[in-house]
This record gives sequence, C-alpha cells and structure tokens, in this order.
Amino acid sequence: MKLQGIFTPIATPFDSEGNLYKSKVKHNVEKWNHVALSGYLVCGSTGESVYLTTEEKVQLWEWVAEYAAPEKLLLAGAAVESVRETVALTHRAADIGYKAAVVSTPRYYVNLIDRSETQTLYFHAVADQSPVPLVICNEPQETGIDLPAETVAALAEHPNIAAIVEGSSNVEKIAQMLRMGKPGFQVLAGSSTAFAASLAAGAVGAMPAIANAAPYAAVAVWEAHRAREFDAAMDWQHRMERAAMLVTATYGVPGLKHAMDLQGFYGGPPRLPLVPPPPAARHEIEEAFKLLTGA
Repeated sequence: MKLQGIFTPIATPFDSEGNLYKSKVKHNVEKWNHVALSGYLVCGSTGESVYLTTEEKVQLWEWVAEYAAPEKLLLAGAAVESVRETVALTHRAADIGYKAAVVSTPRYYVNLIDRSETQTLYFHAVADQSPVPLVICNEPQETGIDLPAETVAALAEHPNIAAIVEGSSNVEKIAQMLRMGKPGFQVLAGSSTAFAASLAAGAVGAMPAIANAAPYAAVAVWEAHRAREFDAAMDWQHRMERAAMLVTATYGVPGLKHAMDLQGFYGGPPRLPLVPPPPAARHEIEEAFKLLTGA
C-alpha cells in the first residue's frame, strides 16, 4: 500500500444538538473530491474521535465511503485504549472497505504505557489481528507519549505495520526513522506547520489538519515538492504558517472548524466539552486566512 500525497484528517460535522450531521459530511467530502487529495482519514484526533461512540465511528466510515470519489484512499481512525476494542474496530472498518487502520498509542495509564516494551506489545497485538495494514499515529501533543525513533524502527519490521504519521514538528526525527526503518516503511508528516520540511527530509506524504479548510494550499506544497521545486514548497508552507498554527496548536479543533466555515466547508460546533472559539480568536483566524487566500 502506497501512501503518497496529502490526506485530509476529516473534522467531524455535528449539528446544533451535537448529533452527526450527514448532509454536511456529504457537502465537505464532495468538495474535497474536487481537490487532488490522496485520501481521507476518518475518525482521527482532528475528527474528535475520543468523543465518538463506536456506532458513530462506523456511521461516519459508511458515509464517507459512500461520498468519497473512487480514487481516494480511505483510512480509518481505529484507536481506542484496549487491544481488543481496537482490533474489533479494524475489522469493522475493513468490512466497509477501508484500506488501512490508523492507530495511536493508548494514553490513560500513562505511567504504564510510556514504555517501549508496552508500546511494542500494543501495536504488535493489534497488527497481528488486523485484517488491514496498520498506520501508527504518533501524537505526543495529544497523548503525552512520544514514540522513540528506535521503537518505531523496531515496529516497522512487523509485516502488517505499513507506516507512521509523525504528528510532531520534529523533522530530524522523521529523517532518523527513515534511516533506521526497514526499506519500504513509509513516514508521513502530521504537522500542519512543518510538513514541507518533512517532505524534504523524506516523508512520502502528509496528513495536515489545515487541509480541512485550505486543501488547495496543502496540495500546492505537495505538488511543488513532487516537481522538486523545494523553494516553492517552502514558500507555500510559510504562507500558511500563521493560519496553520492558529487552527492546530493555538485554538485546536474549534479554531479549525471556524476556519472551515470561513472557507465554504462546514465546520460547525465542536462536541462538548470543547467550545467554539471566542470572538477575538475568530477574528484572529479570519485575518490569518485572508492572508493565506488573498480574500
């Protein structure tokens, strides 16, 4: 399985009562279908997956599979705390037609989980039983756990672990994982603020949250990189840097959803306990996206 290009980690649309909003899933996916995105991650951290029930995740997987263009590669966010439930989700996703399961490190018992042998056991146990390839998702800013490059390189030896999404902005770590991992193991950048540099370091693609609101800008970085126009790729990255920072590290998913509303997609409200950004934050996001889009 080749993972190249830009993948949108889809934000989950909720209505004013907090229910999944089917028509807005359709609206967003059909708009993204017209962009040269490689595929979609459904129910990742950008999709507020920790606030979704199993039934809601399956429903979203079904809806996106229904509306996605045939050429888009579908990845299922299947991460939960236990091996047993994670494996069950990988089977549900595979039955719907998803090509890989994206799984991050469990986080609740952090003093017990933050050990190389425990992390290895978790990913090996899931990969042994998953009917589709596993993509590890390292999100230290979300989980509080940062998978060491050495652990990732060891996990890369498993025949059913195909790739990792590195969510930090640590470009040197990406280069290190590529040096240490087996040939063919794929590394994708998860950072919205450093993915051009990550591509230059050898990442095969990226999964930046900002691709929800500014998919053309994200794809422009990839296309410039693929054409070996590295200065142009970095120029696009610099252009989106302020906007990317605001909708990730600064205001997170609520800020991203506001940006989506600004750009003609549906962001809508986040799910409680997350709340929409206050007026000053909304204004800041609006100004940053005016600079990005020239609107």
